[in-house]
Amino acid sequence: MSEKEFLEQIRANQGIIYKVVSLYAADPEEKKDLYQEILLQCWKGWGNFRGEAKFSTWLYRICLNTIFTSMRKKRLVVYTDELPEDGELAPSQLDKEDSVALQKAIRQLTDLDRAIILLHLDGYGNTEIAGMLGMSANTLSVKLYRIRQRLSKLLNEQGND
Repeated sequence: MSEKEFLEQIRANQGIIYKVVSLYAADPEEKKDLYQEILLQCWKGWGNFRGEAKFSTWLYRICLNTIFTSMRKKRLVVYTDELPEDGELAPSQLDKEDSVALQKAIRQLTDLDRAIILLHLDGYGNTEIAGMLGMSANTLSVKLYRIRQRLSKLLNEQGND
């Protein structure tokens, strides 16, 4: 696989990187650092990409692993920024206000729960998500149910403020 193919895939899927980084990074500099670290890890792993999964699935896995590794090193994450327009989390049928409320609620979830709901909202199936995160599909289903309940509660609380 060539450098040209790598760059084409990254350009076509860079929204995934922006989206994931925006959910886990606190400020613009941290976002830039994480983005660059993800690109570096992708390039390092490019030779091992066999194409057995979609590139976007492989990219999500690298993004999440890189961010979780970085967070373990830093142990400090503060969420203040909104997602950039090109890294919108929710489908376009949500208006801006609903999208911001959903993003705010998602930022209050644990790291793993945030990853699960992000992948779910992007249309990945339970089996695929479970495989990416190294858990059984049944465990994922239970976690997803609880995440939805938690988000519903958080959104209701936001609406009452």
